[in-house]
Amino acid sequence: MTTTDAPAIECAGLSKGFGEVRALDGLTVAFTAPATGLLGANGAGKSTFMRAALGLVRPDTGTLRVLGMDAARERGEVRRRVGFMPEHPCLPLDMSAQEVCVHLARLRGLGRRDAVRRASEVLFAVGLEEERRRPVGTYSLGMQQRTKLAQALVHGPELVLLDEPTSGLDPAGREEMLQLVRRLSRDLGVRVVTSSHVLDDVERTCDEVVVLRAGALAAQRPVAVGHDPGGAVRVRVGGDVAAFAAALAQRLGPLGVDVAPTPAGEVGLSAGTDAALDAVRDLAAEQGRALVRLVGSGRGLEDVVLDAMEGRGERTGG
Repeated sequence: MTTTDAPAIECAGLSKGFGEVRALDGLTVAFTAPATGLLGANGAGKSTFMRAALGLVRPDTGTLRVLGMDAARERGEVRRRVGFMPEHPCLPLDMSAQEVCVHLARLRGLGRRDAVRRASEVLFAVGLEEERRRPVGTYSLGMQQRTKLAQALVHGPELVLLDEPTSGLDPAGREEMLQLVRRLSRDLGVRVVTSSHVLDDVERTCDEVVVLRAGALAAQRPVAVGHDPGGAVRVRVGGDVAAFAAALAQRLGPLGVDVAPTPAGEVGLSAGTDAALDAVRDLAAEQGRALVRLVGSGRGLEDVVLDAMEGRGERTGG
């Protein structure tokens, strides 16, 4: 298998401990999608896994390969072909974005001329071409995040690891960052692994999710696990569920929508059409009830992730 054909990251039986804490515990997983979201609660092992993939920590046991290369024995080559965008502030405030990118490109093996050219290209791509010579210390948080993304891309990596890329951004900055991240895998052919706590970010930028729990694989699923618009829905309301369901059935029966209480204490609708949802809203308002929850009967990404974090999810899926 060539490195081109190899999974972005692949590990088997990967374990790493820090004293009595097991950060990774026999983790076995392969990242084969163009863009993968790495999810899990705090302490699940995400940061340790990314550090191990970059060769910054050496696993106690198991194997870890990045683009087909041994992450521990071929650290220099891995870093030459992988880009990393850290979550925490790490940029030298007295340097400009241009200087940062040129310097890091040189460290990754590019000559001076190529480093300057690549720095200009990536700073233009992330929208910093007009501000590239200002000191980073004068940048807004959004501009600093874009600088961190630019330095991760400046050497033309085959894979980038992004740690909370939208952290601290305002809505406009977050939107710009998500579009940049999605373009990497979709248009530029760069494989992406994104660690994030924001499920909407993962849904918009990734093809697959890997969920870690206590240092092990809890779930691996395609992102597209949602329900069809207009399909069956479940409604949770305050008060007497049976009485609400009976009243709602009278309104939705003529529309061909079946209504019945569920064993979970919710009200199930056979179809979540606009008219049916309007009737739910109107009836709840008339009866002074709180609408606590309304979800599709199909399992969405949130359901998969929450189940996995709580130990209820399947480890792998289609």
